[in-house]
Amino acid sequence: MRDITIIGAGVAGLFAAWHLAQRGWHPRIIDRNGAPGPHGCSWWAGGMLAPICEGVTADPLIARLGGQAADDWAQVTTVTRRGTLVLALDRDRAELSRFARRAPGHRMLDGAALAALEPDLADHRHALHVPSEAHLDPRQALADLVTALHDRGIAIETGDAQPQDVTGPVIDARGMAATLPDLRGVRGEMVVLHAPDITLSRPVRLLHPRHPLYVVPRGDGIVMLGATQIETEARRPITARALLELLSAAYALDARFAESTVLETGTDLRPAFPDNIPRVTVRRRVLHLNGLFRHGYLMAPALARQAADYLTHGTRGELIHED
Repeated sequence: MRDITIIGAGVAGLFAAWHLAQRGWHPRIIDRNGAPGPHGCSWWAGGMLAPICEGVTADPLIARLGGQAADDWAQVTTVTRRGTLVLALDRDRAELSRFARRAPGHRMLDGAALAALEPDLADHRHALHVPSEAHLDPRQALADLVTALHDRGIAIETGDAQPQDVTGPVIDARGMAATLPDLRGVRGEMVVLHAPDITLSRPVRLLHPRHPLYVVPRGDGIVMLGATQIETEARRPITARALLELLSAAYALDARFAESTVLETGTDLRPAFPDNIPRVTVRRRVLHLNGLFRHGYLMAPALARQAADYLTHGTRGELIHED
């Protein structure tokens, strides 16, 4: 087996370890905080595997390479395949029409069809359903990845390693801690609610000209609301403005959210390049996996696969950039 060191135990580093282990490598994983937890942006993700919906505003490469994400994740964790609902309030119906024109494979829903899919959203009259999309619980997915690697004899070490500190091939998957030109932080904020009066079985996206919202069910009445997208590298806790925007949008979706309990708020910086496309930057023996932006769980499998293929076979995929 070939040895390789992976620095960073977020979603990119762990999935790279998984792909490499399948190809006969023995990864050594080092993270300054040890196992995944609230210290990294992977912890605060929505977990939507929605290549078509993301492709409405993202580069077509995101939709194409992200299309395999649900199958990849299903090898290590539970993936729920019930599609995505996209809604708009009556006043914003034009937003839904614009979205539909760029979302192949969707099905337009009237009020009755929407109520059949999600009875608790029966008051809405305008929606579309993208049945091919899926979602997962990010924190459970990280735990399942750690378990799958542990079963192969691969553990996570705690340490503040730098690429120059270790010998042999290295994958640097440290996100914002990496020193890469053009890498910027995009702040995201989220809220976890306990809303036992509202039952949802799939992610819901509410289109809004100023405050778009997504709601991802976690089970047992728990939902995640996200997410703001702010071009700043500030790491402070959630702002009152962001919290008001998220809760107001949720209230517009369903007034019963007003009676829910706020369980948790979170913020972190999502690393991104100017084109918002992740890449594997090759610098001699070091491969930098970075720039997942808001597509962490959607694009991590493709990013990891291309890195593993490059190391194993010299294959230069679309996400490979050689310095």
